[in-house]
Amino acid sequence: MGNSANNRVIEAVPGSKYTAKTPDENGLIQYTPEEDSVWQDLIQRQQPAVQGVACNEFLHGMDLLKLPQDRIPQLHEVSEPLDHATGWGAAAVPALIPFITFCDLLANKKFPCATFIRKREELDYLEEPDIFHEVFGHCTMLTNPCFAEFTETYGKLGLEAGEAERTFLERLYWFTVEFGLLQTPEGIRVYGGGILSSIGETQYACSNKPELRPFNLVDVFRTPYRIDIMQPIYYVLEDIEDLFKVAHMDLFSAMKKAQELGMFDPAFPPKEDLKSA
Repeated sequence: MGNSANNRVIEAVPGSKYTAKTPDENGLIQYTPEEDSVWQDLIQRQQPAVQGVACNEFLHGMDLLKLPQDRIPQLHEVSEPLDHATGWGAAAVPALIPFITFCDLLANKKFPCATFIRKREELDYLEEPDIFHEVFGHCTMLTNPCFAEFTETYGKLGLEAGEAERTFLERLYWFTVEFGLLQTPEGIRVYGGGILSSIGETQYACSNKPELRPFNLVDVFRTPYRIDIMQPIYYVLEDIEDLFKVAHMDLFSAMKKAQELGMFDPAFPPKEDLKSA
């Protein structure tokens, strides 16, 4: 697999408080012992936490990736088993990148991975995606052909979308790739990386606290969300193969219908109310 996506310069969106690590002349990133220790703490508590919560496809992906326990993996170590499984690879990016850059990478089967890891004081919660979130949460699922097909198609659709349509696509990504659930014979299981890379959200998602709704594309497009709270609503697919079907629906017609119907009322208070509470 080529590594051109890893070598080209990708501009960051202003505002990130984290700085991406730069690969050396051999394409390797030098992490500090403390950064490796943060990875070790994250993965060694999250692997047992997802048992009985994560879907079988995620657990199988963990077996395929064989992520190191005591250090942050180099992206080529992630890309090699990914390439073998679905033809995907990991691409080094800054913390936050423009939507169009993000979609261009996905459309070319490169998953953008920020090359920094969170600080120890933010072990439990981080708004910006770090390498643990990207690799453990998302690359693991990209070993699944249906999930990989959906993600590639999403990227291609994003390249075609206008500004208004991008907002709908961001909601779709949020309620699937980030916070998606499955209804399985064993019960509710998680495939969303935003849940599976978070100890708090992992425990919360399968409790009786959030509202679970059957997946409906138009409803997803009508649902607002916030990135800085536990999600009050999750959408549930019947099977991971349904992602393949969603990828090939007429998404733009569904967006138009959602626009005509209007947004659902938010299931969460505005930020101002939270600050004053």
